[in-house]
Order: sequence, then structure tokens, then C-alpha cells
Amino acid sequence: MEPTNTQDPEYYHKVVDCQYACPAHTPVPEYIRLIAAEKYTEAYMVNWESNVFPGILGRTCDRPCEPACRRVRVEEEPVAICRLKRVAADNKGAVQQLMPQGPFSPNGKKIALIGAGPASLTVARDLAPLGYELHLFDEQILGGGMMRSQIPAFRLPEQVLREEVNYILNLGIHTQFLTYVRSLKEVLDGGYDAVFVGTGAPRGRDLPKLPGRQEGAAHIHIGIDWLASVAFEHISTIGKRVIVLGGGNTAMDCCRTARRLGGEQVKVVVRSPFADMKASPWEKEDALHEDIQIYDNHVPLSFELKGGKLVGMKFEKVKAVYDERGKRQLLPTGEPDVFLEADEVLIAIGQENSFPWIERSLGLAFDQWDMPVVDPLTFQSTHPRVFFGGDAAFGPKNIITAVAHGHQAAISIDLFCQGKSVRERPAPYTNLLSQKMGIHEWSYDSAVAADLRYVVPQAEKVVTLKNIKQEVELGFAPSTAYKEAQRCLNCDVQTVFTESRCIECDACMDVCPTSCITFITNAPEEELRQKLLVPAENKEQELLVSAPLQTGRVMVKDEDVCLHCGLCAERCPTSAWDMQKFFYSVTKAGNHDFSRCRP
Repeated sequence: MEPTNTQDPEYYHKVVDCQYACPAHTPVPEYIRLIAAEKYTEAYMVNWESNVFPGILGRTCDRPCEPACRRVRVEEEPVAICRLKRVAADNKGAVQQLMPQGPFSPNGKKIALIGAGPASLTVARDLAPLGYELHLFDEQILGGGMMRSQIPAFRLPEQVLREEVNYILNLGIHTQFLTYVRSLKEVLDGGYDAVFVGTGAPRGRDLPKLPGRQEGAAHIHIGIDWLASVAFEHISTIGKRVIVLGGGNTAMDCCRTARRLGGEQVKVVVRSPFADMKASPWEKEDALHEDIQIYDNHVPLSFELKGGKLVGMKFEKVKAVYDERGKRQLLPTGEPDVFLEADEVLIAIGQENSFPWIERSLGLAFDQWDMPVVDPLTFQSTHPRVFFGGDAAFGPKNIITAVAHGHQAAISIDLFCQGKSVRERPAPYTNLLSQKMGIHEWSYDSAVAADLRYVVPQAEKVVTLKNIKQEVELGFAPSTAYKEAQRCLNCDVQTVFTESRCIECDACMDVCPTSCITFITNAPEEELRQKLLVPAENKEQELLVSAPLQTGRVMVKDEDVCLHCGLCAERCPTSAWDMQKFFYSVTKAGNHDFSRCRP
């Protein structure tokens, strides 16, 4: 193998598994160390640079970082990254003064943002300091998009949402709420240099052909529409017997909301097996904790009515059968059909995009699924002035993905408005700094100890089920947050190897607790991976391969199982190994460096 090019910023970035897995590439270990040091304001601003909504995401994020967490090499549970983010938000102190301060010098360009959800708000946050005149349109009364209309207050309190949305709106955004955009052509004709579409996936899927659907319509509701009606206080009650169809997070929000509005017997019914449900594991746990029954492997057959009134639903029992490629089929078990009683039914089986307001004569192409054709790198549509992001670009995802889209779309809009190629993306900000203090001491806690994940306290169920605005999770206390933060393995502190200092004593290889270092004769990658002390099976993670050493051998380290404990650097008699902190920050529009906003 050729020596690893550690000058490529993506090499060490990929080693920081949590940050690499985050769509917005938030520097997770950096802010966790700050939380351990009780520097909550600094930790909040590190988050605000990249994910824009630390308090919101600290409660509602889908947490793609946690399955990637390197802590699972030591224990079963990852670091509670999401909940630590909330600790920074809940204890942050005064932060608005650290954010860009307007008014900003105008650059003469005007941008329309359609939809006030996380993608559009991110675009606004990134472009406002560059002097763009930003006009934000949304049919809701306030900003936040689906974060406001679809996430219940017991998961995301109104004051948290309002505060973080207003940090952006206070940058001088021209807001036009209670405004439904009926024509993209009218917007384009309004003198805007570019238009960003962040309207989400606003249409909930239905079961229009299921027998009884039309006759029972008065008591059958589309889940996301029903949640919005609850959020805006148009609905405050529900029947005692409720069926929720669907197995995603929206279904979990529906069933838990129904419990708070008077549902005494709330049942979630899903086609798939329990383990295959799309809902996050913690969402399912919370639903079960609130006495909600989940019926898996049930396919809806009909809405049942008696005397013109909905009385329940009939289901077919199925079982999941998987072929050799893992593809699932749901096959009938042959058991009798199941009848479940219900006064009301909430349908939460997925969401779809809807663009009736976009004229098809504008030169904006749509695919066979009636989705706009969007460049996945630039987020530009086939109409050069129109950009998409969030769920509106590629279908339903989550908040952190919408934020990532917003950052990239803002870069493209800025380049486009300057007459530059939108494909010339700015490089990330990176830094590599030794953590050495003395001979073999580091400026961070490097010891790896077994320490089980800490449990986040919740408010009493008897209280939360009576008050829809009572937040269920109470968050970590600072003392618990410190202990949870100590579970982080500091994966951004890299083991940097200098060939010229190595005397090939093999001491690092002997001391390594995971046997991830091997001194060996070079070979092609497939052969080399198998000949290491422990074969390197995960091909998604690259190997660190040195240039030839004095004996002709090479040093090979399997980055996949390294715990960043620093023992190799402590044992090395010549300092051929060093522990160096790698900082990676995705560059924002205009090469703006938001890190200067930190205290």
C-alpha cells in the first residue's frame, strides 16, 4: 500500500466517527470536553456554528452520531451525545451577544426563502452576515416549520423553539408569516436574485381505498395534520379509544399526544415487526412507558363502522420473511383477522412532498415521483435561480439533515449571486495541534475506563400525562453531565506517527490494548488487512500506513478499533507517536468563520 495521505482533511475527519456521521459535521468531542470543563457557553457556540439549533436538537435529534460512537468498542451503549448537547443549551448563559451583530452592510442581493423550517432558517443564518436581503415566507403564524407544527411541546418546549428561531430572525430577516406562496413564478418575478425552497414534506399519506375510509372520515385523521392542529390549539380532546397507524417517530408523537388529550386505550398498529419499526428506539421506549400498546405484524384491512359511526379497525396478521439479500416480505399467517376497537384513528404511515404551487413551465424539471431534480452537491435545481433543501429536496429525513442542506445551499446561493461556479466548494477549516504537556502527559483526559451510560431523569408520568406542555425529559444535572462527558474517548485527538523518529522497538505494538498497531512487510491492501495482529475487517475505515521504515517494514494501524488512549505515545521512547487534536469545521457561505463568535 502507498503511505496514507494524512494531509487530506477527510482522512482524520473520517476517524472522528461521531462527527463524520453527523450530517452537519458538528465537532462532537470538542464540545463534550467543554461541557466536562463546565464551559457551557463555549460548548453551545461550538454547536451553534454547525448545527444552528443546539437546544432543539439536544431534545429531538435522530442522533446519527450515536450509533457511530467509538465507545461501543468498550461497552454496549454510546456516549449520550444528544443529551449532552442539551446540557450546553440549558446552561449556556448569554450567547446572543456572541453571534453576528447587525445591521450588516447590504450587498445589493435579495433572496426569497419559502418555508420557515430548519433548512430555510439555516440558509438565513449563513447569508445574513454577508449582507443579503432575506425575505422569509411561511403559512404558519411563527417560524420553525415542522419543528413547531409536528413536534409536541412535551418533547420540545415552546420557549426553546422560539428562542433559537429568534436568534436567526433577529439577524434582520424580513418575515412574511401567514403567507401561503401560490406561485413560484410570481416569486421569481419579484426581483429576487435567488429562491430557496424549504417547504418540507407537508402531505401525510392516507389510505383512501381502504373500506370505510370515507364513511368514517369524521373520526379518521392524517397524523401530521392532527399534530399541527394540536400544536396551534385547534384540537384539545380525543376519544378514549385511539388507534395510531404507523411505526415512525410521527406515529410515536401521535400516540403520546393522544394519551395527553384523553386517550385511555391508545394502540399503535404497524405492519412491520417491532424491531423493524422506523421509530427511534428511545421513542418506542417512551411510548411503552406511557402505557401505549404496540401491535406489530398487523396489516390494516378496513375501518369498521356501526350505524354510520366508527367503532374500530380490522387487521390481518402477517409474519416477516427475509430472503438471502435481506429483503423483507410480509406474508399472511393464516390466523383469524383481528378487530381492535377505536373511537378515532390517526394515520401516520409516512409523508410526501407536494408542489402544486410550482408551475411546470418554468424550466424546473421533476422526476417520475414528482420530485424536483436537485443536484445533491449544490442543491441547485434545473432552474439556475432556484435551490432546494431539507425534506423538499430529497424527501423526508430529519432536522439535522435539513440543517446540513441549508449550509450547502447557502454556499451555492452565495457563489451563484457572485457569478461564480456553484461547484467550486470551499474547503473545510482544519487544524492539527499537539496535546503534549511535559514528556508524556496530555491536555485532555486520555484514560479509558468502563463506565455505563447514565440515565436521563424524567418527570413523573402522573404529571406529564395530564399536561401536554410538561416536558418529559428533564435533562442531565451538571454533575451527571460531567460523568457522561468523561465517557467520550476523544476520537478527534489523533495518533500522529513520524517515521523518521521510529526505532522499530515495537513497544507501541506491545502496549496497545486493542492490538491495532502492527509492524509488517508491506503488501496490497487486501493481503495487508488480513496479516495484521488483528485482521482489519471494516473496509469503510482506512488504514494508517507509514512510509518504509529503516528495516523496510511499514507501520500499519487499524483506525477502526483505536481507542485514542494515548498509550502508544506514552510508551514510545523517541516520540515517534504524538497525540494531536484534529479540528474540522465545514466552511460556510462566503468562507465565513463562525468560530470567531465563540467567547
